[in-house]
Amino acid sequence: MTNLRKQPIKNMVFTSGLALALTIGGPFFEDAAFASAYFETSQTRVKTERQKRIAGVVTSAKDQGPLPGVSVLIKGSTKGVTTDGNGRFNIEASPNDVLVFSYIGHLSAEQPVGDRTVINISLREESNNLEEVVVVGYGTQKRNEINSAVSNVKAEDFNAGGSRSPMDLIQGKVAGLNITRTQGNNPNSSASIQLRGINSLKGGTMPLVVIDGIPGGNLDLIQQDDIETFSVLKDGSAAAIYGTRGNAGVILITTKKGKAGDPRYDYSTYLQHEAVDRKPDYLSATDFRDLINQGVINQDQDLGGSTDLYDELINKDNLSQYHNFAASGGSEKTNYRASLYYNDAQGIAKRNDREQFGGRINVNQKGLQDRLSLQLNLAANMNKADLLGGGVNDDVNAAEYGTTTGSDFEQAIQRNPTAPLRNPDGTFLETQGYNNYNPVARLENRIFERDQSTFSGDATFTLDIIEGLKASAFGSYVRNQYNDRRYRSVNDWDQRQDSEYQGMGYAAKYNFLSWTRTFESTIDYTKVIADDHSINATAGYSYQYSTIEKFNVNNNGFTTDATLDWDLGGGSAINNTLLPRPGMGSFKDDNTLVAFFGRVNYSYLGKYSAQVILRHEGSSRFGANHKWGNFPAASLGWTLSEEEFIKNIPVINNLKLRAGYGVTGNQDIANYQSLLTLGTGGVYPQNSVYYQTFGPSRNANPDLRWEKKTEWNFGLDFALLESRISGSIDVYNRLTKDLLYDYNAQQPGFIRDKILTNVGSISNKGVEILLSGSPIKTEQFNWTIDLTGSIQNNRLDKLSSDVFQANFLEFGGLPSPGNLGNAIRLEEGGKVGNFYGKRFAGFTDDGKWLFYKADGSTGTASEINANDLTIIGNGVPKYNLALSNRFTYKNFDLTIFLRGKFGFDILNTKEMYFGNKKWLPNNIFKSAITTHNQLDDDPQYSDYYIEKGDFVKIDNITLGYNFKLNTKYIRNLRVYATGRNIATFTGYDGIDPELQDTGFTTGIDGRGFYPRTRSWTLGLNIGF
Repeated sequence: MTNLRKQPIKNMVFTSGLALALTIGGPFFEDAAFASAYFETSQTRVKTERQKRIAGVVTSAKDQGPLPGVSVLIKGSTKGVTTDGNGRFNIEASPNDVLVFSYIGHLSAEQPVGDRTVINISLREESNNLEEVVVVGYGTQKRNEINSAVSNVKAEDFNAGGSRSPMDLIQGKVAGLNITRTQGNNPNSSASIQLRGINSLKGGTMPLVVIDGIPGGNLDLIQQDDIETFSVLKDGSAAAIYGTRGNAGVILITTKKGKAGDPRYDYSTYLQHEAVDRKPDYLSATDFRDLINQGVINQDQDLGGSTDLYDELINKDNLSQYHNFAASGGSEKTNYRASLYYNDAQGIAKRNDREQFGGRINVNQKGLQDRLSLQLNLAANMNKADLLGGGVNDDVNAAEYGTTTGSDFEQAIQRNPTAPLRNPDGTFLETQGYNNYNPVARLENRIFERDQSTFSGDATFTLDIIEGLKASAFGSYVRNQYNDRRYRSVNDWDQRQDSEYQGMGYAAKYNFLSWTRTFESTIDYTKVIADDHSINATAGYSYQYSTIEKFNVNNNGFTTDATLDWDLGGGSAINNTLLPRPGMGSFKDDNTLVAFFGRVNYSYLGKYSAQVILRHEGSSRFGANHKWGNFPAASLGWTLSEEEFIKNIPVINNLKLRAGYGVTGNQDIANYQSLLTLGTGGVYPQNSVYYQTFGPSRNANPDLRWEKKTEWNFGLDFALLESRISGSIDVYNRLTKDLLYDYNAQQPGFIRDKILTNVGSISNKGVEILLSGSPIKTEQFNWTIDLTGSIQNNRLDKLSSDVFQANFLEFGGLPSPGNLGNAIRLEEGGKVGNFYGKRFAGFTDDGKWLFYKADGSTGTASEINANDLTIIGNGVPKYNLALSNRFTYKNFDLTIFLRGKFGFDILNTKEMYFGNKKWLPNNIFKSAITTHNQLDDDPQYSDYYIEKGDFVKIDNITLGYNFKLNTKYIRNLRVYATGRNIATFTGYDGIDPELQDTGFTTGIDGRGFYPRTRSWTLGLNIGF
């Protein structure tokens, strides 16, 4: 017993057998001290018998991955354990105990034991985690090392509910990033995206999207449950690494990857229903007949029916569904993640939907003694869309080909509500008013469908050469193709017997193919010197080749609908010259980008940091004299909170100043613009044979070069009060020079009358704010707030030069009737988005327009000239705000998300036309006989129809519940309900104040539209 006595009592573990032996052998104890120790230990044993063993797994709320090294402590004691490499733990505790879970960079959590023997829990990351790794161009950096304006949004912070586009997930989450869906939840429309205002007249204005390293990645290839993070490079010092494609900013999307561990399965699904948010206030059939009885409308306009055409076009039974199943696992050497998805998105309009399915595979492998690593990604998307509903642009030569026009719902407003949809014989009734057609007839007698397939594959090889030095090679291939089929039945109104088609059908095909090859290689070197100096240097080469191919063909003269568009040769127009001529066309172009780039990061003592970037890039799109350009950038950072004079201030946890300067370019224009190209002309006969002629279609410009933007950015990052309050402020000033535009060319000298050349400049100044806080943080209840806000001011500084002149540019052409011209004017020194027109001065006694002249007098519409016009409003929001509130109580979570835009105007063209009795005998708004009853004149464009557009939306409310199941088979289970576009608070009289506010045609509420909806979603996330 001597050896036993020498062991520390606190470390002794007594089994029942040993305790019994010691009890029997009590007389052999050599002293009272040991007997006392034995008695105390026996009491502990008795107490332990009342305890039970608790097991569980701790995972990350971000991706449900296991968290090793989590501290699991019994509250109020020093007893605790840590989780193993798989996030598992075992601890003995009594039913009255509370377990406290804590992990670096994550929010602590508490769980009462109660009757449970299994406790699984997910920990959320701290929002101010300075060690967070953020994806930047060609690499990653820790949050506290970034000196540029970079925003990062993680999966747990995405907007909930069914998203029509991946960009919907971060709408309102990034200050300065404007994401607007001008057609609401139309499944066949894309989001309009603009970062820090407009920066080009002719070039692209959408940020470059990079998906897992693929520049220009296709958004169709990613689903909401496959995305890990968005990183937005907002300023020039961050985006310069992408050179000629970084002018409008860069959005880096990182998808989820495989991780080592036991096999894991995740399934996500939702059902979503759309309902019309707000209908236009047009006359019903009863209202229309009341006006007939009053003598306002002629008696012959009562066509005997009662039709709500708007209601006839709505798909009331719409129900969208989404399913995503992912599997992951593997070892440290080889791991994987694979996902499959199905999405059936139905629009609020009939014949407007998109069904898609596909998958994504990621494989990671290490070899050569862990010195060589491979990352492989494959993704595919197949979808079929019905594009007909809502009205569609079917002009294959138009840039808007295949997009929804909203013309069907314009008809729903203006068509005579007493007109039946069909004649007594069952044929469709076509009214003969101005711009009339029967949209229900089109939906029945036409086809416009698209079959699309998109594929991408990429691989990255990384070799660790020596300590701190590694080389990578990246290659990718992206292919996108779709086939359109269009058909107009012999029963279609446009094909009627007395038309040029002589009662026969029309069919057309359109094929599109694009593909891009990318190869990039980098060398990365990292070195820490004397623990004080940290250096990271990256050098790289980039090559990208892209091409587009198009083909279209059409024929008519089909005497039957039996074969639809599947027998194009069966149309008699091939031989019948009295019918419209069959058509065909084909097209191909390509472009190449080549670049060399480098970046050096330096940090000293964790206080001072600097970064320099240089990209040398060439593009085939520009003139022979300007194929190559240089794009430098530099940024500095000073972490004041590491200085002694601030370090001891308890309320300050982090305080950092940032400053950056960068130069980026814009090469997003059509190909071959610098070259003299040929186009077809007429034909000429020779020996009874007609030969095609060709001639110059464009002037050559060997000096054509990219638009170049220079940008200063100053920022402040902060965290206060134990990081309960954190955020950042950025102030920027950007100037884009050498703007491209088509100017008049001197003749002779130039062959054609226009030439694309670099002349103008445009500037933008603004402030962006991100603020996060935790007003309430208790054991069971937490409330967190995230606020983003921005202020911007866009101005055209220069439009003309000594050689090329332009007085002003105009945008936003207003539709007929009335020949009302353009709504927006852009001139030197003027703001982007200025409405330019007449100033309303009242009505004459007989209801005619009066407008102010330049000298202050008034005159009728015919007496107003160009000198009397002036700026009457601005359609670009000056202020953008978004506020997210997240509440958690036990297993419940509630998110309330609000967005607002302020300081802008809207031109209400619906009121301009439909709110005017002159629009009769077409249908009109009720406002025509109430608000605008005095008006008895043709439509006129003036500030009479300019309204304040300020609004606040309750954009998203999500309520979720996380089940804690006592089973080893289900890792996590969450159900949620989401409502989107719940309510809008605005003084605007139109349907929705959130309109197109990117580009130059801003703030115009057009006559055609796609209904805005309020959506309701029920969803489930489960992990096995």
